[in-house]
Amino acid sequence: MKTTSSLPLLVGRKPVLEALQQGTTIEKIFLLRSGTGQEITNIKQLAKEYNIPISQVPVEKLDYLTKTPHQGVVAWTSLLQYIDLQAAISHVVEAGKVPLFLMLDGITDVRNVGAIARSALCSGAQGIILPTSHAASLTEEAIKSSAGALKKILLCRTPSVQQAMEVLRLNGIQILGTQMKGSVPVYESNLTIPTVVVMGAEDTGISKDVLKKADQLIRIPMQGSFDSLNVSVAAGMILYEAMKQRIFEAK
Repeated sequence: MKTTSSLPLLVGRKPVLEALQQGTTIEKIFLLRSGTGQEITNIKQLAKEYNIPISQVPVEKLDYLTKTPHQGVVAWTSLLQYIDLQAAISHVVEAGKVPLFLMLDGITDVRNVGAIARSALCSGAQGIILPTSHAASLTEEAIKSSAGALKKILLCRTPSVQQAMEVLRLNGIQILGTQMKGSVPVYESNLTIPTVVVMGAEDTGISKDVLKKADQLIRIPMQGSFDSLNVSVAAGMILYEAMKQRIFEAK
């Protein structure tokens, strides 16, 4: 069975629909662009309910994923577990901790996601928010890159960055967007209060919603004329500053 991922496959309309109905954790669903019928409609509805990414693709993509008759539907089952964002926030607060989350806005490289998760866990962050659009599928490679951290940190899937920000604001969590030309150096931002740090894609940066609605746009000051950091390195530097501030405040 030929596949572009190390994740186990579900193939066919009925197996995928039954898996969704049974609560199986699914990483991503691939649907034939021209696919129709009640089962397709039901799959789409349940995927939306569970915040599962759907990619509508040509038949060649499905044929590449599997040689088994697929009826226009293939899904990757997940090696990880996801939690609702509100439930994750409540879990952290009820444990007596100050929320520190990362939101990955358009980061699609699984190795970067894995490295970010590793730094997040080591720095005391409790969760990572993963909007379903333009997000990396968390494959075995991502888990390996994270040194297992993706299995130990809270993972929250949301339909969009905008919806995630609404939930965060309702819970009194400040939203910090990261930008090379951000107005506030990271060390001047208060990272001891409930915080989510939004990391954007390396090529395009954070989305317009974050640029407009973030409480602050922070930056990492750099020496010289070279002004580019790998996103996982940048995340690690910001997370270290958050950990340092929180350790000093606790003393």
